[in-house]
This record gives sequence, C-alpha cells and structure tokens, in this order.
Amino acid sequence: MPAKRLPSFSPRRPASKKAPTVAVFPGTFDPITLGHLDIIARGRQLFDRLIVAIGVNPEKDHLFPVAERLRIIQKLVKGMDNVSVEAYEGLTVDLVQRRGAMAILRGLRNLSDMDYEFRVALTNRKVAGVETVFIMTREEFGFTSSSLIKQIVTLGGDPHQLRDLLPPIVIKLLVDYRRRKLGPFARAPREPLH
Repeated sequence: MPAKRLPSFSPRRPASKKAPTVAVFPGTFDPITLGHLDIIARGRQLFDRLIVAIGVNPEKDHLFPVAERLRIIQKLVKGMDNVSVEAYEGLTVDLVQRRGAMAILRGLRNLSDMDYEFRVALTNRKVAGVETVFIMTREEFGFTSSSLIKQIVTLGGDPHQLRDLLPPIVIKLLVDYRRRKLGPFARAPREPLH
C-alpha cells in the first residue's frame, strides 16, 4: 500500500487581497525569555502582523522598567519585519479591539498553563468576542518562567547560568542591574530561614 502523502506546511502565508491578519502576543516579559522569542518567531508565521504587547501592572514588582523591556524586545525582534512591540495598560481585549487584531496569541508550557489559559480564553471569547490561538512551547522551554527566573536572580543566582533560557542581552542587563544595585537589586536580600 503506498504511503500517505502529508500536506506540506508553508512557513509564510501567501499574500492575499483580504485584510491582513493581526494577532496580539501579550505578557509582562519581565524578563523576556528564549521561550517567548520562540513563540514570537513561530507566531509571526501564522499572522500577517504580530504585536508583542507589554502589559503594565503598577502593582507588580518588576526586574526591568517598562521602557527597558520595550527597548530590549524591539532590539530582539529587529529583523522580524511583521512584528511590532508596544506597551499598554488595561485589558488585553481592549488593546486587541483597538488594533483590529483577530486573536490573542498565547504559548502553552504545561497542563497548569492549559487550565489557566483555557479559562481566560473562554472568558475573552464570551465577554469580548476575542479568539485565542495557542502554540505549544518547545520542550526545552517547558519549565521556563519569567517569575522563576526573577526569583533566581534576586535571591543571588548567577544570571550566566540561565544562558539556555535567556537571550544574552537580558543576561548582560541582569548582571549590570545587580552590579549597580538597580530595581529589585537595590533591596537587601531576605534573611535565610533557620
């Protein structure tokens, strides 16, 4: 019996006469990881335009100020002609509607992500009519988390040991922030538990 021929996958959608498809990839990106960059690189193949949207939450402690995150991400996506970066406040669905986007792009790392993201996606569709497109992360980034990285570096971990998870520009900045005692590095480390 002859082998079944699988459909081929085109890495970039052909240009069409209909309106361009736009998606928003939201997050705090504090810091941006190689996992985030993988989702951006793969997500930009699915849409004519991808907006990386840095959410501003004034109640959260951040490693890097918004302006710094914006600068870093713009530098990292410089060669990606259909990717733009911006910061926003408020609801993600409002930004999606303002930008005329058709979907929110999200990366999934594991089952815990899936449970949370599924609930948010259903709510966004019910409340605002906004769809969510999920991309599974690559295996090597399955447990990469900005929150975990933030915890490691603020508790004294060496940023250079995170080279498999972070872009070099982020590692360099973390080392500089620690040396100059900027941001969360300005606070004294917590006392160890006895």
